[in-house]
Order: sequence, then structure tokens, then C-alpha cells
Amino acid sequence: MQQDETHITLITPSAPVHIATHGGRAKCLQRLVRLDLPVPRTIALSFTAVHRIAAGEMPDMARLLAPFGAGRLLCVRPSSEDPDWGGPGAVLNIGINDARFVELSEQIGKRAASEIYLRFVQGYAIHVARLDPDVFDDVDEDPVRGLSQALRAYEDETDEAFPQDPGMQLAEVFRSMARAWEGTTARLLRQAKGAPADAGLGLVVQELALGLGPGESGSGVMQLVDSRTGAEQITGRYMSQSQGRDALRGGSDALYLERDPRGPSLQELAPRAFDEILAHTRLMREKLREEMQAEFTIEDGRVWILDGLRVARGGRAAVAIAVRLAEDRIIPREEALLRVEPRALNELLHQQVDPEAPRDILARGIAASPGAASGKVVFSAAEAQAAAARGEPCVLVRRETSTEDIRGMHAARAVLTERGGITSHAAVIGRGIGLPCVVGASEIRFHTRRKMLTMPDGRVVRAGETITIDGTNGHILAGEAPLLEAARDDAFQTLMAWADEFRDIGVRANADTPADAELARKFNARGIGLCRTEHMFFEADRLTVMREMIFADTSADRAAVLERLLPMQRADFTELFRIMQGQPVCIRLFDPPLHEFLPADRAGHLQLAEALDLPVSDVTRRVEALGEYNPMLGMRGVRLGITMPEIYDMQARAIFEATLEASREGVAVVPEIMIPLVSARREVELVKTRFDAVAAAVRNETGRDFAYRLGVMVETPRAALRAGEFAPLVSFLSFGTNDLTQMTYGLSRDDAGRFMSAYVQQGVYPEDPFHVLDTDGVGELLRIGAERGRAANPDVTLSICGEHGGNPESIGFCREAGFTYVSCSPFRVPVARLAAAQLAVRDKIR
Repeated sequence: MQQDETHITLITPSAPVHIATHGGRAKCLQRLVRLDLPVPRTIALSFTAVHRIAAGEMPDMARLLAPFGAGRLLCVRPSSEDPDWGGPGAVLNIGINDARFVELSEQIGKRAASEIYLRFVQGYAIHVARLDPDVFDDVDEDPVRGLSQALRAYEDETDEAFPQDPGMQLAEVFRSMARAWEGTTARLLRQAKGAPADAGLGLVVQELALGLGPGESGSGVMQLVDSRTGAEQITGRYMSQSQGRDALRGGSDALYLERDPRGPSLQELAPRAFDEILAHTRLMREKLREEMQAEFTIEDGRVWILDGLRVARGGRAAVAIAVRLAEDRIIPREEALLRVEPRALNELLHQQVDPEAPRDILARGIAASPGAASGKVVFSAAEAQAAAARGEPCVLVRRETSTEDIRGMHAARAVLTERGGITSHAAVIGRGIGLPCVVGASEIRFHTRRKMLTMPDGRVVRAGETITIDGTNGHILAGEAPLLEAARDDAFQTLMAWADEFRDIGVRANADTPADAELARKFNARGIGLCRTEHMFFEADRLTVMREMIFADTSADRAAVLERLLPMQRADFTELFRIMQGQPVCIRLFDPPLHEFLPADRAGHLQLAEALDLPVSDVTRRVEALGEYNPMLGMRGVRLGITMPEIYDMQARAIFEATLEASREGVAVVPEIMIPLVSARREVELVKTRFDAVAAAVRNETGRDFAYRLGVMVETPRAALRAGEFAPLVSFLSFGTNDLTQMTYGLSRDDAGRFMSAYVQQGVYPEDPFHVLDTDGVGELLRIGAERGRAANPDVTLSICGEHGGNPESIGFCREAGFTYVSCSPFRVPVARLAAAQLAVRDKIR
């Protein structure tokens, strides 16, 4: 009768059941029925039917119960569109009453019948009648004695006898589940998981396979892979004389599925049933094209499949499962690529906190660089280096990091800062070197002078105490948390190779050092899209020379000091070119303001005065003279290169000489040289003229020819608007979206983290614009720059090299805008490669 009804229908192979109207569980059960698996009789209620129930409009219970026949016990389970959205728990044994209890006692024994009735009484009382669970605290563990006690407790609490009519029991279960789903708390929880506000709930009513009684009876679950690793392995549990998912609660009564030296198994206890369940699970995998978990019940030796669920999985398991399904020809490679969330690759690239381990969360901040690490708290870069020298893992804690902290960051296992956002100094460097990092932890009180942290709950962490930084989730954890190792295994490499087959936009890496370049090669980046040369000057031997140059009074004196830096720069560039083996390397010329290379405190001034043999007063005056009200908008980038051209002259010579040196051993190197912070055509002309002059000089001195490509880093709004003026002079335009976002919004990327979460929560911005590219405002500038640049120079190469280059949503924008490549931190390269491949695959199948 119900087969012809849209909203309440018996699940048959041809019934009108759809995920969008009845939910995923109902649709999966229909697929199992189509496979002719032993699924108990089931009726599906649509989202509309459940919504009507919540509004007080009950279905005809007699008609609904008719297909099950008299005396059958039932269970009701939720069926939402996405199982991750949650929902009310299943209710088992609906239909048990005093009369049915007597019949069951004769069929399966009084103890088993009592256990069934007791379970329903307690479940109904707590989840339907909404009684306090404490009501049943004194109920005897023996089900025969406990049943009468539970019935009496229910009657005492409600002043009425336990309901005996199966139709009434079922109706009240429906009403409770429907209203729970539509309640405010449940709705907010769903929305936090990404569900729409009007997400619907379906229900499935299924004839109950008892799992209790004579012969071999019980329940369990089976899957063919390990949920954590994705390795092929029959996993799950079985428990005799049990119902639902009791076996997963563990305990000594739970059995392994296949033979296991650790204990008894279902395969030994009931080999025929085991083989049947295994065959059903394998069939589900093949026909449903997914790794499935089969929920089953054995009733006096007979196997029933109650449900099929997609196997829960983390990032590393998702990759292994997708690859194996494709290798087994169950799904095509394109689909395997689409089944892995790009950001899930972080679990394979970095250590992670074991998701099954308990977490003692001290505080939360912004998850700025993924991965996890434990170490003793230190409050300075020097302390971090000292700890590393002793072989002690440490966590560097700073209010915010600066260029002076880079060596300490390399020495630390993780970084925690009070200030900063997703593109702050600590975040960018952390992602570049694969260092777990949490920034903007403003709910912690940082007492840096006293070397202690006060957590939101009042707990105090002092220098030398151990904490764990979870940069994937933004958590600061107490003590040393259990960690899972990175797993860049064969499945990962296979998936990445498939991604490279399908993607149609290049992916390069931002790499500043030979170590970064090695990482870029390891992750198969197609070159270096941004090499920030200033990071090469912070080694101790170079920093002193750099400071001498800053203190030089004349152009000739500066050039003389820079002669000492020239061989160091040349060696760095030669090594980069050799590592990249003919892949393009884009070198950004010196960018930061000079004050970043000078000490900020009196102790540092004294140390510098001793190194330069100058009075402390001279050093202090020079440092103060270089100070600026807003240094990020002051004397930096091309402005510094034009007013102090000796710096760029030295870098040009170092690049050209390194080009000739690296070209001796193989393919000719063609370096890409990028001018930062450009806003006027004349800036480009001046730098280009000097570079051409240096190139001519090197050619004359060596008698060897070489080529190079000059480009502009578009990171000011004016540069984007006037790109047509620059494009004829250069070979490429690379959009630096970190600074371009900062200048377009008038936001400090280091300070925005203090209020950004409030802005996003209140809908001022849909996302943090430093995390996800603002395709409306900043994106319009990128489009204008790209269109005007290409119009003036059709051969100009377009790219982005800001942190947005590793963001999947931003890569989609770049593809649509016709960009040639994106560049991002080395550890984000695999994420970008997969995201780019997915975009290409989706375009192909549309």
C-alpha cells in the first residue's frame, strides 16, 4: 500500500526514495535491497513527513504498521542528507509490551526477553518521555529483576503506566525525534557543521532482527579497511546476545571478526555467518563504489544486514581508499581525485595529534601552519637555539615574530604567538618550513618578562614546561600529546601523479633557501615562484656585514661592503639553480625596510657598537633615524633599490654570475628577477636600465652570454590598475596577494587576527581575506591587472605568489582569470596540485 506514496514508502528496488527527499540512510538501504542483500523490511519517511510530524500532523499509524504484521518489534533511525550533520539516536525494540514480553519469553527465554523490554523502557523514558537518566540508577543489572524496577520507576516518575500500544509507542518516538531535529540547539549544531538552516530529516522504520535468543545470535559491524590508515584489513567487532552497535562499546564479551591471536573471533564461532557477512560487505564495496561499514545482526544463525555506512576516515585513510578503489577499477582516477579534500593532505604531510587521544586544551588561537609538535616553552630565539643545541625539543613563544626570530623558529619544533593572523610573519615562515604554528592566541595572557603564560581557565605555564601546539586545529594542549607521524606513502605519491596528469595550471613553491628548494623538488613543484632574498641575510656572518652596509655613509662605502656579500649571494643562487635542475627560479629583489636588520633594544645596540667599533650613541642615532611611522609603506622594495641602487646592483651581479656557474653543468639557466612594491612605470625603467648594464658588464667580463626575464611584483592597487604601463617592459606580472589584500582593505595582516573572527561571525566579511582570496574586491584588481597587462603584452606571464596560491578556492579564481601558475609555501604545494586537478576534472565533466 505504501509503495505508491511519496512521503511514507516501503523500501523496494523501485520505490521513490532519494537522498534529497528521504536522506542518505534510506537511499543506501534501497541500494542494499537492489543488491538482494538480506535487509529486514523497512519503511522510509521523507523530510516532509517528518516536518509534518514535528508540526503535530501524525500519519495513520495503523496503515504504517500494517506491512510489518502483528507482533513485530521495530527500530527507528535518522536519515539526514549528510550523516555528518548528526541527528537523534536510534531507538530499538519499539512494539514490546507486556503481552509481547510473555510471547518472547517463551520463544527466546525470559532473560533475553527481559533485556529487550528493559532496553526499550529505559531508552523510551530518557529519549522520548525526557526523564532524567538518574531515575534508573538503582535498577538491578540483572534484566529479569531490573525490568520490573524500571517499569515501576517510569510509572512513579510519570504517574502513568508504561505505554502498551505499539502504534502509540512509535508515534511518540516519531514526535520526539522530529522535534529534537527542529529544535534550536540541534539546528545550531548542524549549521556549525555546514548544514543549511532548513536541512531536513528523514526516518527509517525497520523490522528488528533481535540478536538475542537461542542459537548463535548477536550483532556487530564489519569493514574492510582500517579507518585511520586506509590499509586493507577486516576490522570491526561482534558480540553474542547483543543489539545494535553494542559490540563497539568493547568489553571482554566483544569478539574479533576474523581469526586473531589476541582473542576469540566470529570466524571461529560461526564460520558460515562470517563468510556470508564478508561476502555482503565486499559486494557493497564493489556495487556502491565505496568502502562501506556493514551493520549486521545474527538471529539464530541467520544473517541480516541492517545498514551500510560510508567508512569514517581521516586524511591519510581517504587517500589510501580513493587510490585503491581506482586501482581496483571500481572508480575512475578522476573520481578518486575528487574524493580527497585537498586540505586533508595536511594529515599526510605533517605530524598530527592522534585524533583518538584525549585532549587537554589550554587555549585556542588561529591555526596558522598545520601539524603538531610538543616541546618545552621558551621565550626567545636565543633560548630556542640553545635548546636545539642540547637536543631538547622546544616551543618558541613570542608576542609576535620578526625577522630576528627566524633562526629561533628553525630551531624550535613549533611556534605560538599572541598576535598575528593567517598571513603574519610567524604564519608565513611556519608554513614555509613546515613548522606547526598557532597565532593570535589573544585569550592567553603573555607575561614575556616573567616568562610565563596564563591560560583562560587560570592555569599557568612557565618557561621549561611542556606543551603541544596543534597548528591544524589552532589548539594549545597541556603536556606532550600522542602524535601520529607524517605518511607520504605510495598512495600519496600515486594520487599526486594522477593530479599532475589532469591539472591545467602550474604550481610553484615559495622557497628562500636551499632547504626550501629541496622541499619544493620533493613535492614536485614546477619551479620556484618566489625567492625572498632578504631571508638570506639573517645568518650571523651575513647580518654583521649587512649592518655595516646600513651604517655606511656614501654610495662607494656601501658598494665596498656589499662586495663582501656578493660571493655569499652568488653561492646561494647557484645552489638554488642546481637544486631546481632547470626548473624556473623567480628571485624577488631585496624588499624589507632596513630597520628590520637592526637591533631594537639597548643591549643589541651595545653589541652592534662593539662589532662596528662605534660609540653606542652613534648606533642609537642611526637606528632612530631609520625608524618610520609605517615601515611597511615606507622605504622598502623598489624604493630602496632606487635610492640605494648599490644593493640591487650587487644582487643583479650575484644572480648573473650564479646563472653562468649553474649553467656549466647542464641546461642553461634563465633566472626570473622580480621587482617588489612597484607603483610607477619609471621605477621599472630605472631598475631595468641598471640591470641591463650589469648584465652587459658580466657578459663582457666572462665572454659568455645568458638570458634573464625581468618581472614586476604587483602588490599595490596602483600597480594593478596601471599594469598596462609595466607589461611591455617585463616578461611577467606576479601578484603578491598578501600585501595587495592588506593595502586594498587598509588592514594590517599582523593585527587583523584580533577582530577578524568577530567580523566573519557577524557577516562583515564572508571569510578572512588573508586566508581566502577576496574575489570581489581584491579579485577585481587582479582581473583588471591581468586584462590590462595582457592587452599591452599578450605574451606576459601571470601568476600569484602570495599565500593565497595554496588556497583551493583562490586557485579556482586564478584558473578562471587565465593565470599561468600559482606559487605557495612548499608544504602547500601538494594541496594546490590536488585542488587544481579537481577544478580541471570538474570542468571536464560538466
